[in-house]
Amino acid sequence: MGDEGEEINGYKIIKEGEAEILFPSSNSVFYNKTQINNRDMSIAVLRTFIAKRKEEHAAMLNRKGKSERKVSEGIPSGPTSKEARTTQDVQVNGDCEVQLNRSLDEKEESKKITSWKGPGELKEPKVLEALAASGLRSLRYAREVDGIGQVVALDNDKASVETCKKNIKFNGSVACSKVEAHLADARVYMLIHQKEFDVVDLDPYGSPSVFLDSAVQAVADGGILMCTATDMAVLCGGNGEVCYSKYGCYPVKAKYCHEMALRILLACIESHANRYKRYIVPILSVSMDFYVRVFVRIFTSASAIKDTPLKLSYVYQCVGCDSFHLQTLGRTTTKNNSVKSAPGFGPVVPQVCSDCGKKFNMGGPIWSAPMHDQEWVLSILANVKAMKDRYPAYDKISSVLTTISEELHDIPLFLSLHNLCATLKCTSPSAVIFRSAVINAGYRISGSHVNPLGLKTDAPMEVIWDIMRCWVKNHPVKAQPPDQSCSVILSKEPKLEANFARAVASLSKAQAKKVARFLPNPESHWGPKVRAGRKITSKHASLLGPQVVNESLGHEEEEGPSHLVAQEDSQISLEGDEPAAKRTKTDDCSASQS
Repeated sequence: MGDEGEEINGYKIIKEGEAEILFPSSNSVFYNKTQINNRDMSIAVLRTFIAKRKEEHAAMLNRKGKSERKVSEGIPSGPTSKEARTTQDVQVNGDCEVQLNRSLDEKEESKKITSWKGPGELKEPKVLEALAASGLRSLRYAREVDGIGQVVALDNDKASVETCKKNIKFNGSVACSKVEAHLADARVYMLIHQKEFDVVDLDPYGSPSVFLDSAVQAVADGGILMCTATDMAVLCGGNGEVCYSKYGCYPVKAKYCHEMALRILLACIESHANRYKRYIVPILSVSMDFYVRVFVRIFTSASAIKDTPLKLSYVYQCVGCDSFHLQTLGRTTTKNNSVKSAPGFGPVVPQVCSDCGKKFNMGGPIWSAPMHDQEWVLSILANVKAMKDRYPAYDKISSVLTTISEELHDIPLFLSLHNLCATLKCTSPSAVIFRSAVINAGYRISGSHVNPLGLKTDAPMEVIWDIMRCWVKNHPVKAQPPDQSCSVILSKEPKLEANFARAVASLSKAQAKKVARFLPNPESHWGPKVRAGRKITSKHASLLGPQVVNESLGHEEEEGPSHLVAQEDSQISLEGDEPAAKRTKTDDCSASQS
């Protein structure tokens, strides 16, 4: 974890990984120790990206070399008679035409795979951290990631940029040669530098929605966009209309809300990318601590964006039971060997739930295609394990990646076993028993990294309820009023006879080996912190802890009476409306989380 050292001239020395930063004792620049998990995960993805990028470039050069050799082999080497030469020319020209067509096809394919398709040596990837704050993330990229190129750190807050420049010098020659800090509006800067960066990192304080349009344009073809969202109350259904205005999606309140938050963010990024004939390929999507973070590759293809409706779905969530159903926006039709897009069929649900008779809430559209790439996840996990000593948050990120690697990636959202039992008002079977019943019925099931109690399965809801009906027959419940959801569900006889005998695959490999997959927070008050520039008062004790608040207030008292007045004013403003001059909007570019 990050270590806080001595204090020099009003600055604390904070060491994280191989980087050290001078951090102001006041709250003028944002820093959150909790985000060490975020930064370590990003470094792991970046290392894997550099390795994959080299493999893709080598494969492209290999394909290009083979094409050129095939073409050159078809050219005649010596003089022949006119008739023979004419015949041979026809054959050669035919072969050349075929080879050239293949070459063009391969070039088109390589365009979709990489942006480093030019001849010659592969250039080092260029990185943009759009909201740098203290610059800790950029410095860790430069010092810890081998093969990294130029790292550009942006912020439109003067204090943050000044601190970032001090920290670059403080970290020596490597940082000075690779990292540069600029005072700029991230949105404008990214629009000016379109397709220039192989990696764009967005880690704002709050919603990233205002940066997405320019961010998808700044990423080079085949590059990566790393994006964090910390406005979980909005994404998880606390304020549906705000979520729709920011992300173009209406959330649903359910146990799977944090996974839905990931899928809302992915759908929003895809929407912005499509406007510029671009599309995304998610490689890793993580719900961790108090935020969600996605890693997506961005490609350009006017034909590929026609498949976007196939990757989006509306969600129908029953208000009475835990049943949910998805309806895709689009489908494909085949006619005379040609594939065409068409609107999706619907509705997928009746007016009332067929299981309990209640109505549905409707949400979406969300990203319903896979939100991880299994090959990438395994590569990232292998890299983390191989370089264990270089990840301060190794335990946390390895446990998250292990859980993600065992998820069913083609199944959107998940069920909660406890919610199912709460609906029926019955005792809960163990997760192993329930998993076994699903597997014995011929379906797949796995856990979810989002929730320790979440279960992802391809079994339809009628099968799930049949299993629960069989469970209740062996574990009777008290009679409930006939209009209750549980009474309606249990009044039906199961069509499936559940087999609760323990199945071999009922435990994942990590569970069987007793590998820790959901770790507790390493310390108290492990979560979001106060926005930079805001005075710390007693009201922030729940976020920071009493000790930190008391130290901050004591530090202000030592500085003199004028600071006491400012402190009192800030306490008054926090109780009521804040003055316009002191308030910082959540979509301000200076809001950064690093």
